[in-house]
Amino acid sequence: MKLLPIKIIILMAAVMANSACRSDVRPAIVPGVEVKNPEVEEAKNIPQKHSLGVIGEVEPIYFLPMKKPFLARIDTGAETSSIDVANRTIFERDGEQWVSFDLINREYGETHHFEKKVMRRQRVKRIDNKEKRIVVVMSVRFGGEIIRAQFSLAERDKFSYQGLIGRNILNGRAVVDTSLSNTLK
Repeated sequence: MKLLPIKIIILMAAVMANSACRSDVRPAIVPGVEVKNPEVEEAKNIPQKHSLGVIGEVEPIYFLPMKKPFLARIDTGAETSSIDVANRTIFERDGEQWVSFDLINREYGETHHFEKKVMRRQRVKRIDNKEKRIVVVMSVRFGGEIIRAQFSLAERDKFSYQGLIGRNILNGRAVVDTSLSNTLK
């Protein structure tokens, strides 16, 4: 039997010692094999904090500086919130597109004129057609929060509710229970 040189024995001992140490290397993702990360699993069990709590299918929203609320349909399927406006006119100010419009609260008769910078144009798919809408930033009070959010300017005069609250406002703020209405004041 031949004895291994001392250098080979030391090298083999070092390799074995390193392989026994804890490694921070994450295993590769193998299709069909689920690798659970304890940090991710723990985070899944932490309840989300929703500042508005559970809200219903219809809730009041205040478009600042207006004093009376608009009833708005809560729509988790809509990416961007929208509001019914009248007398919409697009104009240019300092080389940028702006829009002027009136917000008329059909229930209370309160009217306010706004001039807002056009943030973007959004393509909206409807059952019967596609349309492009102007999107502006509005300040609203929703529940106890003042929120600056994007709203598309729509013609909602045929709808029961002048406003529609989409995911851009709901995400992280509320859980929706469609069996409820008017939970916010």
